[in-house]
Amino acid sequence: MQRDLLRAEGIAIGRLAVATLMRRMGIKALYRRPNTSKPAPRHKIYPYLRLRPAVDRPNQVWAMDTTYIVMARCFVYLAAVVDWFSRRVLAWRLSIALETEFCLEAVNEALARHGKPEIFNTDQGSQFTSLAFIGLLQDQSIEISMDGRGAWRDNVFVELLWRSAKCEEVYLRAYDSVIDLRASLRRYLDFYNARRPHSSLGARTPEQAYLDHIPQRVVAGQNRCWRGVVPVGLRLPCALPRHLRDVRINRQAIHLAGPERCSENRTTSWGA
Repeated sequence: MQRDLLRAEGIAIGRLAVATLMRRMGIKALYRRPNTSKPAPRHKIYPYLRLRPAVDRPNQVWAMDTTYIVMARCFVYLAAVVDWFSRRVLAWRLSIALETEFCLEAVNEALARHGKPEIFNTDQGSQFTSLAFIGLLQDQSIEISMDGRGAWRDNVFVELLWRSAKCEEVYLRAYDSVIDLRASLRRYLDFYNARRPHSSLGARTPEQAYLDHIPQRVVAGQNRCWRGVVPVGLRLPCALPRHLRDVRINRQAIHLAGPERCSENRTTSWGA
């Protein structure tokens, strides 16, 4: 646009020529550049485990990343945990500071609601290489994988989530407060999980891809269930967290031991 305006005034110049002149003059554009992937010098970096060819089921690999969202007078950070296979957003949090605590909150929520993955993939940001974050994953016996430096494609599914959320929701609105932003993101991520089809999933939604591959298994944190007897072969209307499940199978029924009863069968996305 700027090039065309200058040409209309009789100034023939292009982007590369401007960039060259700015570099020679030591001029840089002024805009927000929060570095969300800055590693800490003494933190251990784990290798990338080459995930893509082998991921064929939900809860096999989870990925996490952070991004920033510009508001009217400031910007805030968004962290999300995503199931690699289904693209489903398992948990998310907002924070005004790029610290480890809000990432830990998101991971703890995902673990409480959905069980645990075999592998957890992040970038090399200091919030992910911190002792608290690494300790949480090691306590759960989860393998740790980290992207190569500058290799955004290693965590491409979370990057695609950021692009979708920003282009389809964030950039269309002006947020005056974090409360407004949180409500907007909660509404969009509910839509993203339950209603937005993905071409890479065969036009299914992330929830459909996630739930279709876990028949009559734990889909932790979705809902609680009735205590009682469920006939063999009947699809369970909801599921129990893994640590609450005690399943015994005989010829006639599956007996479930867990909470007394629960709310109606539905899935919701929890926000910050």
